[in-house]
Amino acid sequence: MRGPFKTHPGFFMQTHVTSLDPLRQTLEDLVLEPGSPSIPIELVASGEDVSRLGTRAARWVEARGWKPSQGSVLLVPSGDGAIEMVLLGTGGSDWVAEAPMLTGALPGVLPAGDYRFAGELPNPDLAALGFLKGCYRFTRYKSGGSGDAKRLVLPERADRPHVLALAEAVYLGRDLINTPANDLGPGELEAVARDVAKTFGATIKVTEGSNLLADNFPMIHAVGRASDRAPRLIDLHWGSESAPKVTIVGKGICFDTGGLNLKPGNAMNLMKKDMGGAAAALAFAVMVMRTKLPVRLRVIIPAADNSVAGNAFRPGDILPSRNGMTVEIGNTDAEGRLVLADAISLADEEAPDYLVTFATLTGAARVALGPDLPPFYATDEAFAEGMIQAASAVGDPIWRMPFWAPYDNMLKSSIADVNHISDGPFAGSVTAALFLKRFVKDAKCYAHLDIYGWVPSAQPGRPRGGEPHAARALYEYFRGELNA
Repeated sequence: MRGPFKTHPGFFMQTHVTSLDPLRQTLEDLVLEPGSPSIPIELVASGEDVSRLGTRAARWVEARGWKPSQGSVLLVPSGDGAIEMVLLGTGGSDWVAEAPMLTGALPGVLPAGDYRFAGELPNPDLAALGFLKGCYRFTRYKSGGSGDAKRLVLPERADRPHVLALAEAVYLGRDLINTPANDLGPGELEAVARDVAKTFGATIKVTEGSNLLADNFPMIHAVGRASDRAPRLIDLHWGSESAPKVTIVGKGICFDTGGLNLKPGNAMNLMKKDMGGAAAALAFAVMVMRTKLPVRLRVIIPAADNSVAGNAFRPGDILPSRNGMTVEIGNTDAEGRLVLADAISLADEEAPDYLVTFATLTGAARVALGPDLPPFYATDEAFAEGMIQAASAVGDPIWRMPFWAPYDNMLKSSIADVNHISDGPFAGSVTAALFLKRFVKDAKCYAHLDIYGWVPSAQPGRPRGGEPHAARALYEYFRGELNA
């Protein structure tokens, strides 16, 4: 590496790099072909007459006092003590709309074995995907291994390649976010991006260390220069140049101390997930490339650590940016929008049809909407409406927020073109989105997703831990648009 940056050997680089080939094989092994011997899973709605399940099952339901509330599971034994069937409560009949990932409740309570859904499913793809998402466990650092598998017979009418592509992408995103920062720094994130590029025949260019200054990415360099792990810009291209241009920018802060505005300890505990935007961007890319969506895809990841050292950038500094705008630093703990700004400027230079940013950007977003519902901003009304519908359809929710122009005044600086944070405690997610929007000039549609990247309490299909929020929603939007 050049300049002050030192080589960081990285245990992750040696033995723990997330690679798509073994990940894909793991998922392939979990999905059996139709007709394979298996234990049936019956979906039971509230108030439904369970006599259709047979006398033994009906008596067992009565004896156990089981109610088919949404997500409740009951194992029904056979005469010899084996499992005859599994009952999954759906609650109301509109459970697919209320809880599309409901089948993800099963793997956490089922013993190892082979299972199948009995009867017709409203959405076979979602049922299978929910089950596979529920199977995920992050066991990389567990000496006891991952345990026995719960395998699923592919439901009738389910699209196996599509289901596996989405599961593979989600698993990749989760693995990246869950990996601790000592094993996942900017270099290791680059290694994973290179593996993704190699897998799908994409091209990739990486600008690293002091070369960021030479190539005019001054804010990425400023944020990352205090770390002994060199910052970098990762730029991946895939697809036909004649296809619609979809550019995704993902925040790749591999660990965020807050810089000189140091975070308190309890606020630093989860900062390994501050590269959740990059994980979501790569997850989306895998979905697109694995299913060969007809787009010209570009993924840009500014990757860095926000560390503390004598050469760290400071509150009150004025930084130049790639597009020439000068930025006053109000707080070094708002570093994500700085690295994104340089990356957005690069993306905007080719005027893509769609420019979308994924970032674990603001605590204000979590105060407003909680950990499960990312704020979503968009400059195009048709795109915004389509995204909301897609997110609802696949159980990857978002909530639209406004680029509220009057709040742009909160970013005024008396000595620079803009301050990167507002001068008060209000509308933190909105002002962050407005700051990013200032760097978009030529893209036809710009959208921003302020994701959390983490599930604090397990839910059906979402184990506690990393989650590439909104990646499936964005993929579903383009899948629908391009197949319409």
